[in-house]
Amino acid sequence: MDFTYEAWMSWAFAGIVILLLLSAFFSGSETALTATSKARMLALEKEKNHPAARVGRLIEDRESLIGAILLGNNLVNILASSIAAAVFLTMFGEAGVPIATLVMTALVLVFAEVMPKTYALSNPDRMAMAVSLPIRIVVMLFGPVVASVQIVVRGALKLLGANVTGPVLSAHEEIRGHIDLHLQEGSVVKHDRDMLGGVLDLRELNVDDVMIHRKNLVMLDIEQPVEQLVDSALTSPHTRLPLWQGEPENIVGVLHVRDLARALHGAGGDVSKIDISALKREPWFVPETTELIDQLNAFRTKREHFALVVDEYGALMGVVTLEDILEEIVGEIEDEHDVAPPEEFRPDAEGAVMVDGAVGIREINRALDWELPDEEAVTIAGLVIHEAQTIPEPGQRFRFHGVQFDILERRRNQITRVKLTPLKEE
Repeated sequence: MDFTYEAWMSWAFAGIVILLLLSAFFSGSETALTATSKARMLALEKEKNHPAARVGRLIEDRESLIGAILLGNNLVNILASSIAAAVFLTMFGEAGVPIATLVMTALVLVFAEVMPKTYALSNPDRMAMAVSLPIRIVVMLFGPVVASVQIVVRGALKLLGANVTGPVLSAHEEIRGHIDLHLQEGSVVKHDRDMLGGVLDLRELNVDDVMIHRKNLVMLDIEQPVEQLVDSALTSPHTRLPLWQGEPENIVGVLHVRDLARALHGAGGDVSKIDISALKREPWFVPETTELIDQLNAFRTKREHFALVVDEYGALMGVVTLEDILEEIVGEIEDEHDVAPPEEFRPDAEGAVMVDGAVGIREINRALDWELPDEEAVTIAGLVIHEAQTIPEPGQRFRFHGVQFDILERRRNQITRVKLTPLKEE
């Protein structure tokens, strides 16, 4: 009788230990497979890594994966608790139930939950590949039960009005979130974050968000004397110049300085032999609502770098160039022919910056890591006018979106100088 009792106790304790190990296995596997990098697994799969391929297949159906792991984990935990209760009842009588509860709670918490999950969080990819084969078998074995549970769960959630049909974040938002997370962790520098974010923004921006406004364009009257046209073209910092006739809205062509230089060389430098009408290229008009990614593809297809932007009424709004789109990705591009380098946003001791009213909101946000809205306006001046609902006078001060706007200068109806000061959080 004593031998039988001791043998039963030995087998019971051995069973509890084995079940705790299985619980730790399920807990660690759940954490590793949910924390592993899908992109990393895809990269390893392309290198013919079979465990990584298994992990990829498992996490494709996360609902079935989590359901199978939770089912296995609950089974072993409940079975371990039942055996422990029986053992402690035999040892301590009625007091064995609360003792078994306290002991099993401590054991499960430390050895079957915290410890395996801590290791899995530290080594998610390695552990995910290590457990992929046994977890794959578990998912196959528990598949019918998990499928039944999923039907019940989805039905209950539907009755409660919950939507479980698709992801909350789009792929672009998820990528952007990963980039910001790596920036906070220090594994990505701000410049790289801005470039990657610029690529993602191409589908969210239109050409009117980056175009050069018509008031800043250098355009030539084709009816001017050829000597004056040639002089204006050669002294301009731009290589492509719109040509208008009759009125500035009537664009009849685009003069490329390289074509002009080639013609001057062929004419031996004799300006009077130059025919501007023969040199001009056909203007390319694009609507202001064109997405940047579409315009970039159009530039590549047509092998052009310059397009005129018009609104829905056909009125000229400005021009967009390939450089304007590339600057959304790599930042401001300067060369020796620029009239003036872009203003650098260097905050003073108070964090304030002095900017031109025509500076783009996206430029400010990018340089200073601010979050000024750019849905209703493109420039700082436009944002102030939109928020103030008036054209402010110099000396006026406004506060919105966490920034103080001090109007310093105004020319006619245009705000030309603004001081931006970030407001301290209360």
